[in-house]
Amino acid sequence: MRTERDLTRLDRVFARLDRESQRPAHIDVPRMSRHRVVLFSATLAFYLSIVWAVVTTSWLIRLDWQVMFFRPYQQWPQIHAFLDYYVVLGQRGPTAVMVAAWLGWRSWRQHTLRPLLTLAASLLLLNITVGAAKLGMGRLGPHYATVIGSNEMGLGGDIFPSGHTANAVVTWGILAYLASTPRARRWLSALSAVTSLGVGLTTVYLGTHWLSDVLLGWAAGLLIMLALPWFEPLIARAELWLLDRRDRLRERLGRPIRVPAPAAPVGAPTVLKPRSPVADESARETVGAGRVSRPPAHLAPGPHTARSERTPVTPAGSRRPPHADRVPRGTAPAARPLAGG
Repeated sequence: MRTERDLTRLDRVFARLDRESQRPAHIDVPRMSRHRVVLFSATLAFYLSIVWAVVTTSWLIRLDWQVMFFRPYQQWPQIHAFLDYYVVLGQRGPTAVMVAAWLGWRSWRQHTLRPLLTLAASLLLLNITVGAAKLGMGRLGPHYATVIGSNEMGLGGDIFPSGHTANAVVTWGILAYLASTPRARRWLSALSAVTSLGVGLTTVYLGTHWLSDVLLGWAAGLLIMLALPWFEPLIARAELWLLDRRDRLRERLGRPIRVPAPAAPVGAPTVLKPRSPVADESARETVGAGRVSRPPAHLAPGPHTARSERTPVTPAGSRRPPHADRVPRGTAPAARPLAGG
């Protein structure tokens, strides 16, 4: 009994996804424009320059060690408790659950799997690119540093680039990427930038990352967001494939496939021509000739007296008490008997 109810709910979800014609038409799919290609190229150059600066033990390494010896968590201990919770906005598990819940509701409302598939594609790219860079460079964190002034590369670490920072850029940036209006996209882009900036600086404050780790994490997350339009055709094909698999599974289970009814065609607009008063009068007479005349709905049936012969009334009744000796207006009063002797 429970399994049957769950299947019915799943059918309702996919029934909404079948209504392709009801998707909002104003939601456009981002394209890889020339402006986006320029930003992608500049971010990639920044990414490579950070890696080169760390590998060659340049001034950036000296800055990393200066910040580490400054120990921000000892300089401002009063905000330590708050930042311990704030850094959760960069953890992959909790943030992915929160954003997936919101995008699942968006998929339900827009009758499309694209929001959830876009989130899945961005997280997959994040795990592949950032994970490969972490394992490939093997840098140790500030708490495990061995030689003062060294870049700590190739020692089996996994903190370069910062996964918290890159995850914050991608997870919260996907909300701006999927925004339905330009204004919402601008506001969400600013909000995601501030959130990821705060998460990156929080990891430096807590001493879990070098400053160069955070810089590379920002660049890594931004590269994924800028490259997403290249994967939009793949996301569209994945959506069609999932819906086709759903239909095949439904056929195997012997369940009917709901096909959305085609929308009724919209006919040509009807032009109303003005009619002459003579035509209106003749049509009124023709209609009235075939009907039995009846009093209006707000009048009681039967003969009606003239207005001058009626006592003014209100919804509460007559305003004047009836008088037996009152006669209608316009008639001669009856002769009265003469009083006296």
